[in-house]
Amino acid sequence: MEVISFANQKGGVGKTTSAINCAASLGALGKRTLLIDLDPQGSSTSGLGIKKSSLKLSIYDVLIGNCKNFSDAIVKTVYKNLSVLPSNMALSGAEFELSSQDKREYFLKEQLDKLALENIFDYVIIDCPPSLGILTINALCASKHLIIPTQCEYYALEGLTQLMMSVKNIKKLYNPRLIIAGIMITMYNSRYKLSNQVMAELDKYYGNLLFDNKINRNIALSEAPSFGEPIYYYSRYSKGSLQYIELAKEIIARVEGIF
Repeated sequence: MEVISFANQKGGVGKTTSAINCAASLGALGKRTLLIDLDPQGSSTSGLGIKKSSLKLSIYDVLIGNCKNFSDAIVKTVYKNLSVLPSNMALSGAEFELSSQDKREYFLKEQLDKLALENIFDYVIIDCPPSLGILTINALCASKHLIIPTQCEYYALEGLTQLMMSVKNIKKLYNPRLIIAGIMITMYNSRYKLSNQVMAELDKYYGNLLFDNKINRNIALSEAPSFGEPIYYYSRYSKGSLQYIELAKEIIARVEGIF
């Protein structure tokens, strides 16, 4: 079972959009996939058409021990090979409740290690909050791979530098096996001079980590969340859908060591 965190300390970089659509694309490609919504905003949950107000169990219950069986909190979606461990605002209290616990960095890892033994999923995608608090640290401790979505703006470049330093510290203190699977370019527009300038900088410093496939700005991608659908199911043959499918293929190649 491959566990991959989607993380960036900067918000607004397309992290949740990418987590949802990569998870759905992996499912469409035949991979049994679980998307864990680890953001208290619950955008990945609502982005899959699940009403946060109707949840009986969520990732919050898993982390604080209200849910003895991890699988009881998992919701199977209507989409091929895709399940979700949902989130709502209750998760915002987890930071405080976990802060006094021993080995609080490893709560999610312990649960995922148990889940791996059940052989239910091939991939687990974790949508992290846009900060390096205890929730994101839990995700990075539980993951073997990290994917960093980033947009072509200079502020995003600054955030990427900070994140690289944070990842270095996480590897040193908690999870030496953590690997950066790649940097994913989102909201790209080749006609913008700024996009090309930032791409040149990214290629200069992180060229070996950049995914070949980029995600362009796309109207259908912006519309899909309001319908509670991944782009593959909202507009299968749109540019955004085709790009995420290709990106999912690239993720499989990198994670499974085929390339």
